Amino acid sequence: MSRLEKHEFAEGATSGAHGLERVSERCAISVAELVPQATALFAMQYRLAMIAAHDDLESLRLVYVFLKGPPDNRFELVVQLDREHPAVPSLSHLSFSASRFERENNDLFGVEPVGHPFLRRLVLHQHWPEGFHPMRKDAGEMPAMCLDASPFPFVEVGGREVYEIPVGPVHAGVIEPGHFRFSVVGETIIKMKARLWFVHRGIERLFEGRELQSGVEIAERISGDSAVGHNLAYCLAVEEAGRVAIAPEGLALRAILLELERVYNHIANIGDLCNDVGFGIAQSRALVLRERILRLNAEVTGHRLLRGAIRPGSVELLRLPTPIELDSILNDFEGLVDLATTNSVVMDRFRGTAALSREDAMGIGAIGVTARASGLVVDARRDHPFMEPDDSFRVICEETGDVLARFLVRVREVRNSLEVIGTLVENLSDLKISTDIGPRRNGSGLGIVEGWRGSIVHRVEIDGYGFITRCKIVDPSFLNWPALAVALKDTIVPDFPLANKSFNLSYAGNDL
Repeated sequence: MSRLEKHEFAEGATSGAHGLERVSERCAISVAELVPQATALFAMQYRLAMIAAHDDLESLRLVYVFLKGPPDNRFELVVQLDREHPAVPSLSHLSFSASRFERENNDLFGVEPVGHPFLRRLVLHQHWPEGFHPMRKDAGEMPAMCLDASPFPFVEVGGREVYEIPVGPVHAGVIEPGHFRFSVVGETIIKMKARLWFVHRGIERLFEGRELQSGVEIAERISGDSAVGHNLAYCLAVEEAGRVAIAPEGLALRAILLELERVYNHIANIGDLCNDVGFGIAQSRALVLRERILRLNAEVTGHRLLRGAIRPGSVELLRLPTPIELDSILNDFEGLVDLATTNSVVMDRFRGTAALSREDAMGIGAIGVTARASGLVVDARRDHPFMEPDDSFRVICEETGDVLARFLVRVREVRNSLEVIGTLVENLSDLKISTDIGPRRNGSGLGIVEGWRGSIVHRVEIDGYGFITRCKIVDPSFLNWPALAVALKDTIVPDFPLANKSFNLSYAGNDL
């Protein structure tokens, strides 16, 4: 790619925003060069992390973000499009993830992926008017919805004994909307299709025109259980765009919060898995332990969900977790794990259920716990670190890809996260680290964080006055929802709640 124009990121092609080794490059290419350049990057084992569409008024622009690590490598392909007839060749034959990003941009920006094999709506449901693309600058006022819209064209599975079970989008209990369409023979699932985006909130549009600090309040609420993950990704992107470096002590404080978020969510999920096989006593103990950690969160940051502590250029804690508290949490957690793993019914229900093979996980482009439970060694803390990984950190993987594997990954990650937190607090004294975010100037930045579900990516562009012109967000759930459908093949219908909970994907993080 040396013949193409290359542009360095914030600190240059071989340096990260916080002094870590990083290779970051950007190439402006023509539409005709997209497929061969993307093919070359995939051949070098890059993954497509996002396709960010931009409305620059005079034209439309696509930024293809490719990642590989370790070491931390980031590559952007930038393609300018004709505003009147925006079209690019589809990369769907190279990447399943690309096919979904292309459908998203077709809905929101009207960019046609030429050659896409299955182009239909993804984000906008059938009641949205044809030709209305809400992320375009000239979209205008929200039009009236189509009341007589045709239903979503689910793929039907034929056969005498095949029948369909529709579930949702309205569910019993406190849960966000999602529709699941099962094609079933007896109790065995032949095919499942998840239809999401019932609450498209326009989150990315809300960032536009905001001052950098005020973007925090939105980032922390993208997906409430990932307040630290999303906000930290946003702040890292802003800091890279603004050429700001945070002191190592501040990065360590941020890492503690990220691991606390991982711990309380994993523990809650472990309890929920046990509850879904009728072992309610384990869930009760998990909820008690989760509540203890939420109260600890409030003492550490002033908020049970760890909001308000991280901002662009700064981090501030009220206090640190103590070794005694961490040991007590670990001791009670081991009791919970022992209770679950010594119950033969629980283990029998977990083992072999909703297995996602390594090959399928790789083909889908799965990340996070979903990928690691299927044997893929992917973790942004190793691949794209925002600080030097502590010696106690380990990438946790299992091989079988079933509910038990996803359960065990979470169990082992809780232990490792508590160990990492314990090591970090030993070497910290200052609770407040602040850096002037400096003069405002045009720039872009990429923030990559391993949230508790998987890699969260934010790409931010800012103008010369310090306002956000674009914030593109990728929650790991966007990439992992298709993996649930694949894993459910040949699973029985009564195991759907268990399988679904073992992936534990976010509706809010997906339905931006």
